[in-house]
Order: sequence, then C-alpha cells, then structure tokens
Amino acid sequence: MRDTPRRAAPTARTVPAQAAPASPGAGEPSAAPSGEARRAAPDPAPRTPPAPAGRGPRARPDDAASPRHTAAGAARGGLRLPRRGSPRTKSGGLWAVPPVALLALVFLYPLALVVQQSLSPGNGGGAFDAYASVFASQSFREALGTTVWLAVGATAGCLVLGFALALVIAFVPFPGARAVAKFIDVFLSFPSFLITLALLFIYGTVGMANGVWTDVTGAAEGPFRFLATPWGVLLAEITYFTPFVMRPLLAAFSQLDTAQLEVASGLGAGPARIVRQVILPEARPALAAGGSLVLVMCLNEFGIVLFTGAKDVTTLPMLIYGKAILESDYTAACVVAVVNIVISVGLFGLYRVVGKRAGA
Repeated sequence: MRDTPRRAAPTARTVPAQAAPASPGAGEPSAAPSGEARRAAPDPAPRTPPAPAGRGPRARPDDAASPRHTAAGAARGGLRLPRRGSPRTKSGGLWAVPPVALLALVFLYPLALVVQQSLSPGNGGGAFDAYASVFASQSFREALGTTVWLAVGATAGCLVLGFALALVIAFVPFPGARAVAKFIDVFLSFPSFLITLALLFIYGTVGMANGVWTDVTGAAEGPFRFLATPWGVLLAEITYFTPFVMRPLLAAFSQLDTAQLEVASGLGAGPARIVRQVILPEARPALAAGGSLVLVMCLNEFGIVLFTGAKDVTTLPMLIYGKAILESDYTAACVVAVVNIVISVGLFGLYRVVGKRAGA
C-alpha cells in the first residue's frame, strides 16, 4: 500500500479587515455575522462585574458621602484621625497658651486693676461706696446725659447724611463716582482729631470763615463760634463718622438688582417711591449695622471733644480724664470707666447681633 500523505493540522485563518457593510436597504434582509467575525470583533463595551449581593455601588473617593469622609471609613482606608486626648491635640492646646497669656497680661490684667480700684475706696468704706458717691454726683449725671444725646444725635445725623450720599454715589452717574467711593475707604483710616483740626481752620475763632467776615465787614470778631459748643462737637462727629455708615450702604447697594428699579420706574413709580419701597428695605440691615457701630464709637470718643476746646461739653471719657489727671481721684475715675465699659460692651454686643442678621 502506498503511504497516504498526512493531512496538515488546520491553522487559524486571519480574517482580513473589511469595511463596514452598508446598511441594508429597505426590504433587504440583514446578514447575521458569522462565527469567526463575532469572535474577531472586539467587545463594544467592557462588562463590569456585578456588585456582590447585599452591597450597593462602590463610592468614589471624591464623593462627599464617601465612607472615607467618616471616621469608620478613614480607619478602613488607613487614615488615622486625632483622638481626643491624643498627644497631637495636647500639643495644639499648649500652643494656645502663649497668646492667651499675652492677651490676659496686656488687656485683662489692666481691666481687672480698674475694676479692683473702683471697689477699693481709699477712705476705707464699703466696696460699692464709691459707686454710690459717683452716681449721686451732679457731674456724672450731666456727663452721662451729654454722652448719650451726643452719641444718639451723631448717629441719627450720620444715618441720614450717609444714606443720602450713598444714594448719590451708587445710583446717580457722575464723573469720578468710583474715585469718591475709593476715597471713603481711605477716609476711614484718618484719625478723629485731624477732622477736628480741619474744622478749626475753617470755623475756629481765627479761622478762615471769621477772617473773611472781618475783612468784608470790618468787624473786630467773626460770628462763627459754635465749635466750642455741643453743636460744634456734634458737627465734628457727624463729619467724621458718616463714612462708617456709607461703607456698608455702598456694599449693600452694589448687590441690589437694578432690574427691580427699572420695573418700578416702568410702572410709573417716582424716585421718592422707588427709594422708599425698593431701596430702603434692602438698605435696612446695612443701616442698622453702621448705626450700631457709630453709636458705640461716639460713646467712647475723646479726641473730638478735646480738640474742639468745648469747655462746657463733658462726656464720660472727658470726665474720666478730669478725675484721673486733673483731680487725681483715681477711684472715681475707675468707677466712671467701669460704667463706660459696661455701656460700650452692651452696645457692641447689640452691634454684633445686628451685624450677623445683616450678613456682615
């Protein structure tokens, strides 16, 4: 017998790449791909393994609800959170000791000395005898009344003038409006006595206004002498503290939607009605915050009253200066200082509450 040739082992045939067949026309049956074509074609979308039973989808690390953002998830992920009482938290508490000690030494210790001096009269009386003596004095009652009415009057004047000026700067277009707004920020850094000196140069006894009056009329003295009166102090305080009201108002007006003004104007509302019904409700929180701040600062103002030379105007800071420096009655000065601090802290707390409600 002749040897029959062995049949070669079948080899895998390479399917040549073919262009994608055109979509069959209407009425033409689409040919199903062969087995080799199905084996050679790649999987269009990788299959994801199904989630194990009882577990949800795996959270991403950057997800806010990821378990890594919790204490248990941080422990599973290898992150160690500092525990309460750990050496790291104890060292952080030690770092807070130096600034607290410095604050206590610089601020709290002198305040404690003032309170202690007010409760320790030199004549050996009771602890509150000095308070009773000061409260019964006519000078203290007059100083308290003068301080309150000057602070309230200056605050009211600053609110009215600041609101009017802020309206003009924010809603009345004129050249240099932005420069004026920037100047208000710079004005806040000026010392109070600088404004008083400027007013003295203009309205003082030998100021410019009196000089012009004497040159024109030939009189020996000018008529402008109001700076040495409570009204001069009130004018100086309004002049200096008005920008402290304008600054929050300008910030509030910058966030006001101008579409509301256009709609109100299109409906026939006049300027006064737009200000009263549209702008003023939006400005009330800023007015309250600025007015509270001005009230606190006016209660503690010393430089303006001193530089105007108003001898008949005695406020609580001026009374403290007189008792301590001129009369050497340190106990009475400390009593008045404690009263002034209590009033200021109470009003500052009111300012903080109003500022939080206003979003400041």
